[in-house]
Amino acid sequence: MRVDGRDIPVTGKLLQPLIRRTSDIVRVVLAGLGVAVVIAGSLITRPEWLALERSVAKIIDFLSPDQSTMVYLIYGMLILALPFAIFIELVLRRQWKLLLGYGAAGLLAVLALSITGAGISTPKWHLPVPDRFDTFLSQFLDDPRWIAMLAAMLTVSSPWLPTRTRRWMWFLLLMFAPIHLAVSSVVPARAMLGLVVGWLVGAVIVWLVGTPALEVPLDAAVRVLAGRGYTVKAFRVDRPAGRGPLLLATEVDGPEDEIIVEMYGKNQRSFGAIRQVWRWITFRSSETAPLHGSMHRAVEHRALLGIAIGDLGMADSHQVAVAGLSRGWMLYAHTMPRGTPIATLSAQVLPGVWRSLLRLHENQMSLGDLQPDFVRVSQGDTLFGGFAAAEFGAAQAQRQTDIAQLLVTTTSLYGKHEAVSAAIEVLGKHEVAYAARRLTKSAMSIGMRKSLPQWTKVMATAREEVRRQTGHDRIQSEQITRFSRNQIIQLVLLVALVYVAYPFISQVPTFFSQLRTINWWWALAGLAVSGLTYLGAAAALGACADGLIKMRYLVVEQLANTFVATTTPAGVGGLALSVRFLQKAGMSTLRATAAVALQQSMQVITHLVLLVVFSVVAGTSTNLAHIVPDATVLYLIAGVGVGLIGAFMFVPTLRRWVNHSVRPQLKEVLGELADLAKDPKRFLIIVGGCGAITLGQALALWTAVEAFGGGTDFVAVTIVTMIGGTLASAAPTPGGVGAVEAALIGGLAAFGVPAEIAVPAVLLYRVLTCWIPVGLGWPVMRWLDKKDMI
Repeated sequence: MRVDGRDIPVTGKLLQPLIRRTSDIVRVVLAGLGVAVVIAGSLITRPEWLALERSVAKIIDFLSPDQSTMVYLIYGMLILALPFAIFIELVLRRQWKLLLGYGAAGLLAVLALSITGAGISTPKWHLPVPDRFDTFLSQFLDDPRWIAMLAAMLTVSSPWLPTRTRRWMWFLLLMFAPIHLAVSSVVPARAMLGLVVGWLVGAVIVWLVGTPALEVPLDAAVRVLAGRGYTVKAFRVDRPAGRGPLLLATEVDGPEDEIIVEMYGKNQRSFGAIRQVWRWITFRSSETAPLHGSMHRAVEHRALLGIAIGDLGMADSHQVAVAGLSRGWMLYAHTMPRGTPIATLSAQVLPGVWRSLLRLHENQMSLGDLQPDFVRVSQGDTLFGGFAAAEFGAAQAQRQTDIAQLLVTTTSLYGKHEAVSAAIEVLGKHEVAYAARRLTKSAMSIGMRKSLPQWTKVMATAREEVRRQTGHDRIQSEQITRFSRNQIIQLVLLVALVYVAYPFISQVPTFFSQLRTINWWWALAGLAVSGLTYLGAAAALGACADGLIKMRYLVVEQLANTFVATTTPAGVGGLALSVRFLQKAGMSTLRATAAVALQQSMQVITHLVLLVVFSVVAGTSTNLAHIVPDATVLYLIAGVGVGLIGAFMFVPTLRRWVNHSVRPQLKEVLGELADLAKDPKRFLIIVGGCGAITLGQALALWTAVEAFGGGTDFVAVTIVTMIGGTLASAAPTPGGVGAVEAALIGGLAAFGVPAEIAVPAVLLYRVLTCWIPVGLGWPVMRWLDKKDMI
């Protein structure tokens, strides 16, 4: 690089990788959303949009027909000339390399809208001027491909055009919507689609090709540093620009031999803005600093905090320069960090580190990022660096976060005992225990998570050591974010519940019309029987858990289990909730998983045995063929099974997962089954509980059928219920909604139950066994969460 007659070598790669071009990625995402919105609006709400357009047209309908024609002609000529104007502007500015992207953007945009079901439809643009000039212009103005071509070309060219020219060209292109409203009362939907498709094509090409913002203005940086008394001799790229700045080790002539230059560009500005907004949305207001209005203010804030901490003699570097450069870049230069990183020192420095942090807090300053490279020691003095997340006038929450971060960093470097002992020695037990509540993922900076190996394990170790040394029974994690993980899960479950309940809600009017003929005594009996199934499930789970949990808590957990199982596909949420419940009760993860797996295994075995027994009792053993697939399906299932076995045998990742995760749990389950054979009492409780679930559900359906007049016996209803339960476990829909109802209604019809009885009976059965427990399960789950039992 040659600057002011001097050659300055630059080593390393300056170009930012594609995945780090935040501004261009955001443009592509917004363009994609625009395409989706236009398509959805055209397919779903097009009549409403047409009505709105006509209403707006009536408001602005003040032009006579001749005036409308004149406006149409003038605008049409401008639109026709626009691509040539862009081309001439690029030629005048000698952007020869951009001409290829300019042409490719227009061609791809036209091609994207020319693809039809019959192939590629070529544009029908006739250049000879017909008798009516407005007819000639309309073939361009009303053709979405012309609009798409203009939008793509203008998107690609915009970053290289002068600001005023760019704004006028976009204004001219976007005026087609109000022009159409004033002239023809309707904006063509295909023209809007052409606009967003062209924008998307152009955005993708800009992302791939780049913009002037990617060109790092090193010449301007050299001149700024020269004005500060530092003559640049060479640049070396230590870290390419990504989420953070471009980091340049700079050899200079001046007060220092080498300084660090950090360059912030347009993409860092976009990423910083997104991160600020995300933190404002997700974190509590007390946890976030005031938002920076611009990247200049953010970099300036960092430099000012460096100066303030340097005045206390606790900064590892001195600020050299902060300046705005061309093309939206910012420069921040400082001296090389002095001192030795604490990662290379012994634990004897820890008391001094903690005293320095305490002094910083006493001066109302916080750091916000205490990764190992940002803490150094020079001649016995502790020095801090970074300052990107530092704050002046820091609140108590921010100071407590500093303590929690330093606990994790020092525990990772020196071990839990030395790190916590040094903190307690300087700060006291109460302060350390209070700050330990912030030993959570949200309180750890991104830099710490990347720089500390196994930081989650280190954080848990530090929390446990603080609990032990301070004598607390338990350290409750503090909620830093606006929404906890449990609250998000509950919100997702509620949304899923609405989705699941929608088909049932649509059948409510029919169901209520049938209630005039219901026998309420049978319905109440069905509700009581449904409640007994929860006692059976609780007894079975308690026996599988060796009786370690009280029965009343198990029954309450089963109610919450119903809510979670209904709102997740195949009931997997219910299994996870049971495992979590047993873990909170004191069982290990492996033991809790094995207990739930044992209960599920016994439930399946009991279910199948009862199905065969009742089929034989009903004299319908041959009818089992109706639920057995034909030979082709069986062969297909066998082939898929063999393929899965082969995959788990020959794929190393799957094989390791089976050996380390599945095999121990399977071994535990088989051991439990062997122990059951030696313990008849426990075996009978588990089998009885599992049988109570199956038979209780069958009895509930039978009472529902009887409530609407009956029509079949209990044995037939039991077979129908067990088949419906099997479908519920296999159906991908949450709670088996749809599959269960269809299977039960079809099964009852096969046994001679009329449709006018089967349909309301099945709906009543689902209300008794599913929707009432689900309604109770939501507050019960919140209560369990509040009691820290799940």
